Amino acid sequence: MKTTGSRSLILYILGMAFLFGLGVFLYGFATEGGSWAMQPFNKHLTTGGQLANSGKILDRNNVVLAKSENGKRVYNSDETVRRAMLHTVGDSNGYISTGIQYNYRSELSGYNPITGLASPTGKSGGSDIKLTLDSALCKLALQKLGSSSGAVVLYNYKTGEMLCSVSTPNFDPSNPPKDLNTDKTGKYNGVYLDRVLSSTYTPGSIFKVVTSAAAIENIPDLDSRTWECNGSITINGNKITDVASYGTLSFKNALAKSSNVAFAQIAVELGADKMTEMANSMGFNRSFDLDGISTSKSVYKVDGAAANELGWSGVGQYTDLTNPFHMMVMMGAIANDGVPVKPYLISGITAPFGLTVRSGHTWTGDRLLKAATAEKLKEYMRYNVSSYYGDGLFPGLAVCAKTGTAEVGGGKKPNGWMVGFSSNEKTPLAFAVVVENSRSGISSAGQIASALMTAAAKTIK
Repeated sequence: MKTTGSRSLILYILGMAFLFGLGVFLYGFATEGGSWAMQPFNKHLTTGGQLANSGKILDRNNVVLAKSENGKRVYNSDETVRRAMLHTVGDSNGYISTGIQYNYRSELSGYNPITGLASPTGKSGGSDIKLTLDSALCKLALQKLGSSSGAVVLYNYKTGEMLCSVSTPNFDPSNPPKDLNTDKTGKYNGVYLDRVLSSTYTPGSIFKVVTSAAAIENIPDLDSRTWECNGSITINGNKITDVASYGTLSFKNALAKSSNVAFAQIAVELGADKMTEMANSMGFNRSFDLDGISTSKSVYKVDGAAANELGWSGVGQYTDLTNPFHMMVMMGAIANDGVPVKPYLISGITAPFGLTVRSGHTWTGDRLLKAATAEKLKEYMRYNVSSYYGDGLFPGLAVCAKTGTAEVGGGKKPNGWMVGFSSNEKTPLAFAVVVENSRSGISSAGQIASALMTAAAKTIK
């Protein structure tokens, strides 16, 4: 009897293990079946690692960005458009891991869990994917970036539609350079990296928006306070410098003139805990999501920082890092009284027989800052433009913005930043622009933001 009982127990355990394994397999089949099907060894689906017979990728105006012809992926006829859309559409070999052609390859191939890759006619045929991006705006952004490396991103902060996303350096996916993977000059360093989603940069003075938010919530007499700027200040035996001696500064003028001396003192007065609390609240130290694609984390870490290091962190230096996509979302949150609308890229996915199987939607995210704090930031950032940068940069758009010139060391020129949004309810656009190894933020990123916002405003219906 003991032998029979032991055998029954073993059979019971084996049966449970089988059912558990079957459950794991079915779950994987349901969630990862498309990826399993789209492996390189399926030669009838891929040619030289490329999608062989797949659906189209289109922009918001139905401009074809990529399609399949005779077993090969074919891209838009305009080289500048091809380059501008490269990191969003993806390359033919799938090296750009954040691209549509990599992340949505099962949809493009026509895979479904019922019939696999076969259609009712017995032939494979993929779905078409329509994006929210405007390829004309992306082309303009790339033209304005010129030969500079950097990132440009813009969205509608009321609907969540991404309108422009451009990363450089890039290449022509129709004619990839022969030395793309062997070049030793550094020309193509990071060429497969989408700098909008997957990079982080020293923020420089755009981080003063975060320090400002912390000051608004923790310094009751902020608007009646003044700071003396003589060009530098010594904290903990270390000098923190400004580009000029600004004299006596109110808070809004300290932000508009971007005084390191004032903001270093403010950061030290607030302390590491309050600075970290505000940075975390506004999205630092966590990743964001764009239609299932995760972004790099912006970073603010001041644990154990000395007073002078905390001061430098408050002006966007020290070890601070920011992601361009996150900066755009943060700008949208300020414009939306502290609550961001989640950006989305996929407008719709249409099956070969004409049925729309997925549509983009407007969703709100978690609150990043208090409504009163957002309103005060909007006031200060509007003053930056109207009194210092000049409304001529953004005619009729009532833009609120902050520039930054981030020192990166190593003998390199600083990175130029501009982030902001239109407070005009008819043009709800938020943006982030960073230009590597450039001049000041206003003269590099500012000129790109100006051209892009002016053009984007004309597309809002």
